[in-house]
Amino acid sequence: SEDVLSKDAGECAICLEELQQGDTIARLPCLCIYHKGQVFLRMDIKFQKVAFMGCIDEWFEVNRSCPEHPSD
Repeated sequence: SEDVLSKDAGECAICLEELQQGDTIARLPCLCIYHKGQVFLRMDIKFQKVAFMGCIDEWFEVNRSCPEHPSD
């Protein structure tokens, strides 16, 4: 399900960027959370933002299971 993160939650296991308060996330049935929808990464010393499709959206294009719990 899609949700907005209410507090910082560590690192996204797919992109390795921090899951930060206010990020749109997908919460899987196993309760793992990942970026969903449009995500912005800080890319260089000037902190330019680059948008890309949400981590879990790209993951689910080729996989149908949780990246951390593939047997669930």
